[in-house]
Amino acid sequence: MNSFKASWCRHSLRMVPSSTGSRQVPTEWLRRVTEDQSEPPRLYAWRLTNLPDGANYARKPLEVGEIPNPDNERRRIYILGVGNIGRLYASFLAKNDSRPPITLVVHRRELLDQWKAHPGIELVRDGKTERNPAFRIEWWADAQPMHGPVREPGSGCGISNLIVATKAPDAIPQVDRVRRYLDSRSTVAFAQNGMCKLWPPLGEAYVAARFGQGKGPRWLACVTTHGVTSLGPFQSVHASPADVRVGSVMVRGGDGWDGNDNDGDKDDYLAEQIVGAPGLAARRVATRELWVAQLEKLVVNAVINPLTAVLRCKNGEVFEERGDGLGGVVEMLVEEASRTLRALVGHRSSEGILFAQDKDGKSGVVTRAAAEERLERTREELLERFSSARLRTMLYSVGEKVAANTSSMLQDVQAGKKTEIEDFNGWLVETAQYLGDEGGLPVNKKLISLIEDGAARTRDELVKELQSSRG
Repeated sequence: MNSFKASWCRHSLRMVPSSTGSRQVPTEWLRRVTEDQSEPPRLYAWRLTNLPDGANYARKPLEVGEIPNPDNERRRIYILGVGNIGRLYASFLAKNDSRPPITLVVHRRELLDQWKAHPGIELVRDGKTERNPAFRIEWWADAQPMHGPVREPGSGCGISNLIVATKAPDAIPQVDRVRRYLDSRSTVAFAQNGMCKLWPPLGEAYVAARFGQGKGPRWLACVTTHGVTSLGPFQSVHASPADVRVGSVMVRGGDGWDGNDNDGDKDDYLAEQIVGAPGLAARRVATRELWVAQLEKLVVNAVINPLTAVLRCKNGEVFEERGDGLGGVVEMLVEEASRTLRALVGHRSSEGILFAQDKDGKSGVVTRAAAEERLERTREELLERFSSARLRTMLYSVGEKVAANTSSMLQDVQAGKKTEIEDFNGWLVETAQYLGDEGGLPVNKKLISLIEDGAARTRDELVKELQSSRG
C-alpha cells in the first residue's frame, strides 16, 4: 500500500472509536482490508469444459475458436451469486431487446455439475415456469483446472460489468477477491439486501486502499423490492413482482460540497441494461434517493425478517393484532431504527449525500451559503421522513403487500444457512454505536442473539423476551 493510501485509510479509521464494549466497531471489515497488503489472488474461471468428463483434450492456454472478443467482453454481464436475486436479474436481463452476453458465476464446483446435468434457470411466474439455459456458467477458483482450457475471469480482458448478487455478508469479500480483474473501466452493481458498505464515510477508504484514491470501478447499488422464493438450485418463484431502483453509491466532494450541485450520475451500459430489462421494472434514481431507499428497505428487513425467522411464520402474521403485544415489539424496533437513522442524517459523514443533486437532475455552481441552506432544508425533510410515525406507515404498507411471502431470513433458517442478521439489525446496532448512541438498541441486540442462536419462539415468548431486553 503506498503512503497516500495508508494515510487516507488511517484518517478514515480515526473517524470511528477503536472499540465499543465486546462488539467490534463498524470498521472491522475495513480494518481487515487496510491491514492486508497482499497481492490480489489470481483466479481461474472453470467452465463445463473443465469438468473431467466434459473435456476430451489436454489443457491448453486457449482453445482454437475461443479467442475472446473484446467487444463481447465489454458488453458481457457477470452475475456473481446465483441465488434468488441472481436468478431474477439473469432471467430478465436475458429478455432485453439487445440481449447482453451473460455469465453466471457460482460459488461451488458442484453447481457446475448440476448445471451440466440439468442446464437452465427456472423462474415460476403467475403459475407458469420459464426456463432459460442460454447462459455461460463459471466457477472462479484459486486452483487451475486439470482438464480443458485455462482461463481467468474476464477471459484476459478484465471484468467490465459485474452484478454482485451474493448474500450481504459476502458482497465486499467477493469483490475484494476479484479486484485483480476490476479497474476504472469496470462497473460493479450491488444487488443484495442491507446497506451497501461503500456509502460514505467508509466507502472511499476502501476504494483508496484497494484501487487508489479517485480510481477503481464505478459503484452502483440496486434496491430490489421483488419477492422471490427458492425452489432449489437454479429454481425460484417470482412471488411478488415489484420494482428496482438503481443509482451511484459514491458522491463527489470530500467535505460534502465542491461548488457543483451535480452528484455525477450519468447513463452507463450496466445501468441501462438493468433499467431496460423487461420484468425488473427498474429505474435510475439520484444518489440521495437511492440512499434513502436503502435505509427504508433496511427498516423493513430489520423488522419482518428476524421476527418471521424466530416465529417461523409468513410475513403477514407479524402484523396481525392478536392482543399479545407483538405490535408493541414492532413499535420498539421501529423506534430504535428511527432514532438511528435520524442521528445519521444529522451526522457530518452524511453531508455529501445530502448535498447530492435532486431527482430532477438540476446542477450548476452554487454559493456555499446557498448550499448550506439547502443542506438544512434537506436534513429537515429526511428527519421527518425517518420519524417513527412515517417509518411505521411505510412498514405496514410494505407488510400488507408481502403478507403471503416467506422472508429471506426464514428461508435461510429453514435451509440451515447463515442469515443476514448482521447486515440488517447488526448494521443498525453498529451505526448507533458509531454515532455515539449511549442507550444502544437493546431490542435489536436481543433479536440478533435469538437469530444467531437459531431460536424458535411462540408470539407470547418472543414478546416477553424482547420487552424485558429494555430493562
